[in-house]
Amino acid sequence: MFQGSLVALITPMAVDGQVDFDALEKLVRWHVGEGTDAIVAVGTTGEVSTLESAEQMKVVDCCLRAAQARIPVIAGISSNSTARAVALARLAQARGAAAGLAVVPYYNKPTQEGLYRHFSAIAQAVSLPIVLYNVPSRAATDLLPETVARLAAIPNIIGIKEATGILERVTELRERCGKDFLLLSGDDATAMEFMLRGGQGVISVTANIAPKLMHALCMAACKGERGKAEILNQRLDNLHHKLFLESNPIPVKWALAQMGRAPAGIRLPLTPLAPSHHAALREALSSVGAL
Repeated sequence: MFQGSLVALITPMAVDGQVDFDALEKLVRWHVGEGTDAIVAVGTTGEVSTLESAEQMKVVDCCLRAAQARIPVIAGISSNSTARAVALARLAQARGAAAGLAVVPYYNKPTQEGLYRHFSAIAQAVSLPIVLYNVPSRAATDLLPETVARLAAIPNIIGIKEATGILERVTELRERCGKDFLLLSGDDATAMEFMLRGGQGVISVTANIAPKLMHALCMAACKGERGKAEILNQRLDNLHHKLFLESNPIPVKWALAQMGRAPAGIRLPLTPLAPSHHAALREALSSVGAL
């Protein structure tokens, strides 16, 4: 259903923190033109944690309107409350999102059985395709491959964004979940190898800055063209790492403001990128022709 470079899109904000929907529409149209394969709205990079439910859906609506069905829009439906995640899934489905991205509940630290029941409840409440999102560095709990395999038996749980950076997981998940289960990297730095090992794409922070290059990298890696993929990834590697000088999305929002593609606003508790990192990130932007 999805393959290639799926951008984990920022939510542009004015300096007072209000969502800038004009800037958001322009970003989506830019991504369509640059070859991005799908938009992932209101995820971690989209500052979902500080958006109200109504704001989240307005962002999804805006992305759908700007994309005009030219590329899919996946809606973040994450919450550490199962009931709220179900409600968000229903809202995303009603708006026509292509799928919902649901993260492992953060802070609660559920058991593997709790994770199974959480994601099962979301999937059973809607017909919307669901992509699981495993990111232990933020959620504090690891969605283990054996639990993913149980969830993969539910028809509308179609894949996982695997952000551990553990490349051995690609083979294990493929063996446990079957050839049709969608495996997407959630870690730009290891995404090339993830795809070369059988993953179908990446939900990418880097794609916010260099969408055309990320699309080209993904196409090469998904086709097994290692040499071509390595050349492209070498050019992107510095940017992959510099976009995490501080917590995501602090660096990427600063970078897009420098590029003139989004205003500089960000919501507390996140703060603007520290000046001590500006030169290093500017260098990384220049290396991919973004400045």
